[in-house]
Amino acid sequence: MSNEWPTVRLGDYVDSNLGKMLDAQKNKGVPRPYLGNSNVRWGSFDINDLALMKFEEGEEERYGIRDGDLIVCEGGEPGRCAVWREQAPDMKIQKALHRIRPKDDLNNYYLFYWFMLAGRAGWLEPFFTGTTIKHLTGRALNELKVPLPPIKEQCAIAHILGTLDDKIELNRKQNETLEAMARALFKAWFVDFEPVRAKLEGRWQRGQSLPGLPAHLYDLFPDQFVESELGEIPEGWRVLAFGDVALQGKGTVSPTLQPEETFTHYSLPAFDAGQVPAIELGESIKSNKTPVPDGAVLVSKLNPHIPRIWLVGDAGSRAVCSTEFIVWTPKAPASSAFVYCLSSSFEFNSAMQQLVTGTSNSHQRVKPEQLREIRVIAAEGEVIEAFARMAKSPMDQILQNSQQSRSLAQLRDTLLPKLISGELRVSSIKQDALP
Repeated sequence: MSNEWPTVRLGDYVDSNLGKMLDAQKNKGVPRPYLGNSNVRWGSFDINDLALMKFEEGEEERYGIRDGDLIVCEGGEPGRCAVWREQAPDMKIQKALHRIRPKDDLNNYYLFYWFMLAGRAGWLEPFFTGTTIKHLTGRALNELKVPLPPIKEQCAIAHILGTLDDKIELNRKQNETLEAMARALFKAWFVDFEPVRAKLEGRWQRGQSLPGLPAHLYDLFPDQFVESELGEIPEGWRVLAFGDVALQGKGTVSPTLQPEETFTHYSLPAFDAGQVPAIELGESIKSNKTPVPDGAVLVSKLNPHIPRIWLVGDAGSRAVCSTEFIVWTPKAPASSAFVYCLSSSFEFNSAMQQLVTGTSNSHQRVKPEQLREIRVIAAEGEVIEAFARMAKSPMDQILQNSQQSRSLAQLRDTLLPKLISGELRVSSIKQDALP
């Protein structure tokens, strides 16, 4: 690190507190929602399905969090953090988390970006305790050494980096909307069989267009159902194994054998942080990975109750993924869009959850060979090709947004160490070059 800025002891510039111990037998008071380790991601929070814990009146302030507090993981991935922006009222924290409240001389978002850099650079590791499960104790947290620019420069650094992250987040939200459009079309055609029902019930006539059903598609769909192992399906359609629709990608890559080469790394943390793959040197990727081709769909075999389905598009240079992902490429006439929507569907995910092994909710997995055998409904090839054409516009926009987010993340990651160290000053960055 550069010595451009003075380095200070973090504990002298923040008020911090560890959350409350979870003990259903001993805890008393009013039930309140609380954040645990799994709710904190880099730069954001997952507040779906929050649990409740009882807090007494005297504990409300001690374990409560306010707008602007930095919430830092004590274990799991120690140092992972995000700034709380009142995403939900009366929120508390459990013992797996630190609540950090910076004093006037330290900007909360600057400190967040320092933690992001410190985690990647390995600066936090000397402060961890534990051999197999790492922890960042409150005492160790206070002893962290943080470069401290003037507060005005801190705010400017946080603004530059935050502008890039805001655009990445905007792309992510837009992609959620576009994905919902594509999935709704898939569900209408291949789950609810709406075109077939519309013909059968006389609601769709030749030459007539309905929402999502242009007139020229009329002859592609049957007007009758037949029985199958999965219940009624459209006449002429088939029940196949998922492995008949998509090909499992195999092979192994050892990035550490190419320590100076740059890899595009699709990992579970990268997915959870916004579905932007990390650009990393081979020396920093410690375990074997699976190669990722263009147009792949990545399906996480870990904890399928938390669906992680990644549409890749242009995979990037030397693309690899965690072995917790299973790599799939479409078999004709299926497209990447079809495989993505199929593997994202409620029905497919429900089938995955029936196949899990492992007793712990945090370490349940599905075997690839089991995934290949999941029974799916396959339409005639012309119907699948028509779906690909109908879904092309939203799916192309998703991939375009994802590519832009990848470029923005690379720019952020390039600027991050230079701005934090003082090697690069905000005043030297052309503001019009930012989104």
